[in-house]
Formats: sequence, C-alpha cells, structure tokens
Amino acid sequence: MASVRKTSEKVMRAKANSYPIVLVHGFMGWGRNEVLGLKYWGGLTDYEQKLTSSGYTTYTATVGPVSSNWDRACELYAYIKGGTVDYGQAHSQQEGHSRYGRTYPGLYPEWGNLTTEGKVNKIHLVAHSMGGQTVRTLVQLLKEGSKAEQNATPSQLSPLFAGGKSWVHSVTTIASTHDGTTLADESNTFGDFTKNFIASLAAFTGAGETLIYDFKLDQWGLNRMPKESLTAYTNRVLGSEIWNDTNDLANWDLSTDGARVLNSWVKAQPDVYYFSYSACATVPSILTSNELPHVIYMTPLLYPFGTFIGSYTRNEQGRVIIDDSWKPNDGVVNTISQSGPKIWSSDKIVTYNGIPQIGKWNSMPLLDSIDHMDACGIGANALTLSWYKELAEKLAELPINN
Repeated sequence: MASVRKTSEKVMRAKANSYPIVLVHGFMGWGRNEVLGLKYWGGLTDYEQKLTSSGYTTYTATVGPVSSNWDRACELYAYIKGGTVDYGQAHSQQEGHSRYGRTYPGLYPEWGNLTTEGKVNKIHLVAHSMGGQTVRTLVQLLKEGSKAEQNATPSQLSPLFAGGKSWVHSVTTIASTHDGTTLADESNTFGDFTKNFIASLAAFTGAGETLIYDFKLDQWGLNRMPKESLTAYTNRVLGSEIWNDTNDLANWDLSTDGARVLNSWVKAQPDVYYFSYSACATVPSILTSNELPHVIYMTPLLYPFGTFIGSYTRNEQGRVIIDDSWKPNDGVVNTISQSGPKIWSSDKIVTYNGIPQIGKWNSMPLLDSIDHMDACGIGANALTLSWYKELAEKLAELPINN
C-alpha cells in the first residue's frame, strides 16, 4: 500500500500545459467556508492551497450536496465561470423548481476565453464520488448542449446549453458512482447514511447543532431558516415531499437504475482525457460469499454501509442485476462501479499502461485499502498530499490538443 500513498522520488518533468485544476466534491460535500474550516479535500490539510503553492493552480468548487447531476452541473458551470445559475427553462418546468439559482463571481472567469496565442483556456476537473457523474454531465452539456433547452428558450439560452465548447482538458474521477451505488438502491439505508454523516461532521468538528452546513436547495425553496437547528434542518430536507415527487435529486442519480439513465446520454468526449481511480476497503468473508469492512482500513462510520453493500444482491426484471461482483466496496460505493460508466454506456474503458488514451476511460491502479473518505484526503489512511501532487503533475504532462 505504501506505493499507492507515496510519490516516488523523481525529477519534476516540464509541464505540457498549465491549465488549472478544479476539485469537485461528491454527495454530501461542502464548500471551503462551511463545516468550521474542515476541508472536504484534505480534512485538516488544505489540498487546494498546498497544490497551488506547489505550482499547480487549484480551485475548489461547491455545488448542491444532494441535488441531481443536471442541477449540480449547472451550478458548477456558474461557480467556475461566474454568473447566475440557470437550470434551464425546459428542465425546471418539467421538474417543478425555479429556473434560476444563486449568483457567483466565478472561480476562473477566464475559462473558455482565448489566450493571446489563440488557445482556449481549459481546465482539469478532478472529482470525488458523485462529483464524477457531475463533471461528466458538465462536459457533455458544454460540448453537445441540450436540444430541449435550445427549443424552449432560443432567445434566452444559457451558454451552457448551446454546445460547441471544448473547455475541459481532462476528467479524473476518484471513487466515483459511474454505475451508481447499491447503497442508494435502498431508501432507508440512503437516508440513514445522510443523517449519520451530518451527525458525524458535527461531532468531529465539535460544532454540534451550530455546524455550518448548507444543502443548497434554493431551487426547491429549502433554505435553512434563521436559528434553525442542524437536526431540524436536516429532517426538514429529508422529510420533504420532493423526494417522492421527482427524480431530480441525488437519491435517483446515485441509484444503479438512475445511473444507467445518465450513462445512456452522457458520453465520453473524443478530445478529453478521462482517468478513473477505484477504491476498496473490504475483504472477503471466510464463512460466506459476502464482503466485510476491513477493520483497520475502513473508518467505523462506514462499517454498517460497507456491510450492507457487501451482502446485497438483486435479480429483478427491468432493473440492474446486482451479483457478487458488486460486493467489494469502499464503504459507500461498489468498487465495480468506479472504473467508468458501463451500464447502458458506449464509453470505452482501458487499463492504463503509462500512456493515456484520449476519449477513453483510463482505469488506473486500484486504491486498495482506501475507503470512501480516505479518497478525498479525510481519514486515518487518507490519500496524502503527495499522492495528489503526483496526480497534478500527471495532468500537467498531458499535451495540449487545440
């Protein structure tokens, strides 16, 4: 395992590109000014700041922690480029929420602009968990747009839905839900995970009910009220009727059935490099065909969820078949789901051999004994800053192709 977490000593190679990195959090993620300074990327170590000071300009994006991938992609676009979130007229009418969201100054307003050399200012997207689905959706909309939105608002169309934008140089996903997670296939387990995760954040930071956490569901009218406790806020969000009335939320997109729908229209683009890192923190049971949490490498918070995923199978007509190959997991996501989109997807997945293939998913070496929280730099066995520096160096070596 030391080889996974440590960067080998080597001479720094010259950069082929200087595109900035944008870190995109997953389900239940948070922004840099939330959770009393605990960083989603690095925990008590600020990976954004450390990577930037090492010569790799890095930004941290913030999107709705329980919103759908469509809504999160729209938010991510506005958060990076700047401006007011536009969820699309057609989409918003269909789902029954507001068309517009928050307004952001932009992490990197130059994104998509031409340089003095006539090159496009691109970015590298590095995403964890559900963030992998979100960045795939963003790249799809940037490149191919949305016919439904073009027809609904031909004169007031968000640039995101116009298509024709090759603004992303690479996509890297870490422990991502490309084919969903069976944890989301059971609504009770999904809800328990959400509540336990919020409670654990509050306990870890010592903030309790005063924890600053924002579900960012403005489009649904579910803002935290003044002096509203964290428990009351969480219960109000999870108890809302929206979870029964729409699929425009994370619980659907994270399910295996929802993920295959996303996979059917979100495609790998031929001019983008794709990398996927899969994680696993379970071991085979001696007595059964199940997978059990590794007592050293999986954080105890994830034990019940890792156990559930490690024992869950399903064979129902019309649904994704879940067999024993789905049991290994990182405590939140089935390992088999993390290598790239497979169910109802035409994307190609190849084993990385040291030479990245553009337009295909380069499946990277397994992050063995790494759980879901470790993967973004939080936990006793977390991927270290040196691992992320090595990733940043690898992305900087990708040749410019425009």
